Order: sequence, then C-alpha cells, then structure tokens
Amino acid sequence: MARSATDEKVDRSIIENRAPSVGHMFRERVQALPQGEAFRHPVGDGWESLTWSQTRDRAYALAAGLVELGVQPEERVALMSSTRIEWVLSDLAVMCAGAATTTIYPTTITEDLAYIVADSGSRVVIAEDDEQVAKLRERAGELGEVLKVVVVDGQGDGEHVMSFAELEELGRGRLEREPDVVDARIDALTPEHLATIIYTSGTTGRPKGVRLPHSAWTYEAAAVASIGILSQDDVQYLWLPLAHVLGKVLLALPLQIGFPTAVDGRPDKIVENVAVVQPTSWGPRRGSSRRSTARSRR
Repeated sequence: MARSATDEKVDRSIIENRAPSVGHMFRERVQALPQGEAFRHPVGDGWESLTWSQTRDRAYALAAGLVELGVQPEERVALMSSTRIEWVLSDLAVMCAGAATTTIYPTTITEDLAYIVADSGSRVVIAEDDEQVAKLRERAGELGEVLKVVVVDGQGDGEHVMSFAELEELGRGRLEREPDVVDARIDALTPEHLATIIYTSGTTGRPKGVRLPHSAWTYEAAAVASIGILSQDDVQYLWLPLAHVLGKVLLALPLQIGFPTAVDGRPDKIVENVAVVQPTSWGPRRGSSRRSTARSRR
C-alpha cells in the first residue's frame, strides 16, 4: 500500500528543541559523540577519517583565524571551491566564527565572481587553488573590501594571499591567547543571524543573492531527523556541489543526526567511491536502511 505524508510519524520535539544555530548544532554534536567518525576524505589512494573532536579542533582553529583577521559577526566569507573536506571545514569555521558563508561555484566566470564577492561584502575569500586565485587577481580592483585571500592548494605571497595552513596556525595562536574566543561567537548566535548567501543566476541580469539565516539549516536538519529515516548507523557519500542549497542541507544533516560523511566532489570518481565507501541504501519500505556487510576501507 502506498504511503502518504499523513502516514508519517513525526517526532515534533526534535523540531521544537532544535539548536539555535549551525554553530550550536555542531558543538552539541561534538559533545555528544566526540570520538565518533564525522568525516572521511580521500588522501592519496585511500581515505582518512576525522572524528567529531578532530573536526572541531580544525574548524575552531580556522574560525579563530578568521576572527584574528578581523572578520566580525555576520560579515561574509566567500568559499570558491569544489566539494572537498576543506570546504566542509571552512564552512563550519565560518559558522563558528559567527560570520556568514558566500558560496561560489569554482566554475564561475571572473566577471560574475568579482560581482558576487563585492555585492556580498565578503571580507575574506577562501579559494581552492592558484587558478581560482588568478581569477581574483584579474579583478582585484572590483572585489570590494576583501581583507585576505586564503588558498587551499597553494602558497601565500606574504601580503594579500595566505595558505590554508597559515590560517589554521594563525587561529591556534589566537586560541592560545583567548581559548573561549570561538565559543563566545557561537554563544552569541541566534536563529535569525545570517548564515549563508547563495547566489542564483535568476532569469535576467546579475546573479541574485539569497540570504539564509541559521534557522533555515537547523530546521531542515531537525525536520529530516524528526521522521526517523536516518540514524548514526548510516553513512553518507557527499559529492554534490556545496555551493548549492541541497549540498548545504546534506552537510547540515550529519550535524543533527551524527552519521559519518565521506566527502569527495570529483564526478569521475563517483562509481569508484560508491564501491569503496558503500553508503547506506534504502529498502522498499521507508525507514528500513540496508547496509552492505562490507565496511569501507580507510
């Protein structure tokens, strides 16, 4: 017999008691499952995992680095990268710093890239590699008031560009001097605070920025959790673009529910990765997850 929405059993207490922000949701997950696997990502020919505690350590260091650079609450940090673990860590860092993420596809042309960075008022741009940095340099005079560019795969220039590792190191220094700096930023967040700006091309003219508060992500995550179709025993394989709203929803779900997520946005690796990661599949009856008996290699 076909099931309808009215047949859905909903635990509304999960929605009613949801976290006030993504930063709170992440911190609560770390506290509840510190040694549980949070994310796995490709390294060489294999995969490496991060526990929730390890994820917090890196995200907090990056968040403190953003604070040290001068990023204020609700100011924007632009992410222009393919789907990879550094995108995840950067977005979590932005959330924990009380700032807001401007998502940018790495395929965005230079003219639109410069417009989005300036229009959003982004103060820091985290770019995937030297190719993306070159696009920024080409339009350097059109980027608004960008404080710093951070490159994931590349080296800093000692002036306007710093490496991802340098940002983490900068943040660790701030945490040594002020251990509570990131938690204080999280504590100050409310559901109405700006979390994300996602740009869409719209139908005509320039890209349009959609402002999404923390409540948008916490509600989506809590609503999915409330119908009980996912649990900590599930495994997610995340390859969708994280600059898209659906990719961001899929990044919010593990914070709420606690299952591990394998992150690799290379389309040519999807078939290979599915065989290795063996993400949870779904049986004919909703809510009955089926897992292959083989565990993923790490």
